[in-house]
Amino acid sequence: MKHLTLLLCVALALALIPLAVADNEAVLDVLRDATVPLESPDDLDPLFDRIGDARYVLLGEASHGTSEFYTWRAAISQRLIEEHGFSFIAVEGDWEACYRLNRYVKDLPNTGSSAREVLETFDRWPRWMWANEEVVELAEWLREFNADRPLEERVGFYGMDVYGAEDSFHALQDFLAASEAEAADAVAELIAPFEPFAGSAETYARTLARGGQALDGALAAAVEQMRDEAETLAADDERAYFDAKQHAWVIKNAERHYRAMLQRDAGSWNARVDHFFLTVERLMDYHGPDARGIVWAHNTHIGDARATDMAQAGRRNIGQLVRENHGENAAVLVGFGTHRGRVLAGSSWEAPMQRMTVPEGRAGTFEDLFHRLDLDKALVVFTEAHREGPLAAARGHRAIGVTYDPQREHLGNYVPTILPQRYDAFIFIAETDVLSPLHE
Repeated sequence: MKHLTLLLCVALALALIPLAVADNEAVLDVLRDATVPLESPDDLDPLFDRIGDARYVLLGEASHGTSEFYTWRAAISQRLIEEHGFSFIAVEGDWEACYRLNRYVKDLPNTGSSAREVLETFDRWPRWMWANEEVVELAEWLREFNADRPLEERVGFYGMDVYGAEDSFHALQDFLAASEAEAADAVAELIAPFEPFAGSAETYARTLARGGQALDGALAAAVEQMRDEAETLAADDERAYFDAKQHAWVIKNAERHYRAMLQRDAGSWNARVDHFFLTVERLMDYHGPDARGIVWAHNTHIGDARATDMAQAGRRNIGQLVRENHGENAAVLVGFGTHRGRVLAGSSWEAPMQRMTVPEGRAGTFEDLFHRLDLDKALVVFTEAHREGPLAAARGHRAIGVTYDPQREHLGNYVPTILPQRYDAFIFIAETDVLSPLHE
């Protein structure tokens, strides 16, 4: 998330895709014809027609602290699960923390008495991203939906981030200590040198800068050992083995993410993005050949990076990777935006949570143009025709991270974007409000 903040701060300054100078009225004419008002989830039918048989649906957000982005993503996800048989939701959160919620929504043993109880254990900053009333409501719905389904058909909730490596390290240690397989000792020995660095990217980077030994080889060997010894390590509990193996991937890819920070280029961002994508791929395999997956992440991750200045800066994202690996028709990417309102964020990394005012969208940006349609909430599903003509010119598109300064957003919170190439559909909410956090 630090790298999301950095990206947002430099996006406009880079200006690697020139911003549009096209006639705003021409763009507005196209948007008026293509946009439909949203009042309830029933109005989302054009989006579901576009989704069709797609196996991947990626749902974005313009900030990590806006209630309406969560509630509309939940409404879309519920319909995808109920009506279209989707198998899981993967979110921009820690594997270990989110797996506790996964156990709760699947009603596995010893998982807590409520979603609120589970989410109150989420203690890594920014806590509000997942420990909020909006996620409580979704988790309780998932648990109720799963109640009468066979265990192997229950819908899951997973984290796909490399953050939380310290928790993953200790969880993997616990799994290995409880295993009687000889391979467990070998894996434990391979990962042990990472313990001093698991919770501190900065410490690891400083150690490498001073000539310390990189641990990439040992951690890659640990993942291979777990894969090669799957039969013995999974003998007692296949679900516990799958969880443990993902912890090993988190540790391995966190090390790659930490190490790439030394280069001060796109490598660290891309290491995290690759982990997102490969985690979703493993979840698809885990849920079987007919699995369909929902991804929740920031617009910066789910909208195709090739339609923004990110590509020229060498950054890719999960939306791009899914399209490249599975084809345009296999995935539907849905972006979100707002014109004004309030948002939860910190003034700096690990700063106290604040309720901040989001100013009106800058003139000429997509946020401003959607506002001019005079709709409280709206949906547009893009067609091939939209990829050319007035909408195909790049304009600013606002992105707010977990750190934010409303007074300075004009300097770096607008990403030059070709909207119908970045997303397959876009949901606009004129005025938005803050999430309801469980922790103050």
